[in-house]
Amino acid sequence: MKKQVNTRRSIKGKAITIGAAVVVVSLVAFFGYRALVPVNANVPVLSFPQNEFIKAVHSQSGYHYISQAPGSVKGVRSAAPHINPSYTYPRGELVTFHVINEDDQTHEKHNLNIDEFGVHTKDLGYFSSETVTFVADKVGTFKYYCSIHPEMNGTITVER
Repeated sequence: MKKQVNTRRSIKGKAITIGAAVVVVSLVAFFGYRALVPVNANVPVLSFPQNEFIKAVHSQSGYHYISQAPGSVKGVRSAAPHINPSYTYPRGELVTFHVINEDDQTHEKHNLNIDEFGVHTKDLGYFSSETVTFVADKVGTFKYYCSIHPEMNGTITVER
């Protein structure tokens, strides 16, 4: 009788373990799939994006976006940052913006918006960040901006 009880517990334990594993794998698959879908597309894109690092800051001359070279993020200072930079991409390029609020003077909230590509970050508090990926699928010159501080803006040009 005792052996039968242990067998039931063993089967029940295995069933719970398998069920938990299925839930974990399902969640990883769901969020992994969603991470591959750009904000302006419905299917995943399996390619490496053009990464852009941009900081929202405040200086004596006002609020700005500042470009941050990827090497600078790792501690290697290369090119000087650009204020409210302009970006150029070929049509169809997968682009990822890594936005961080480094407004250590006023601690204001900031965001980044590119209407034509459906890019809208949340309002980022001091030292908050958000990453957004989109496909540059429309040819032309488009404005990116902060809806809280209109002087923070720049352009994105998509070429054929």
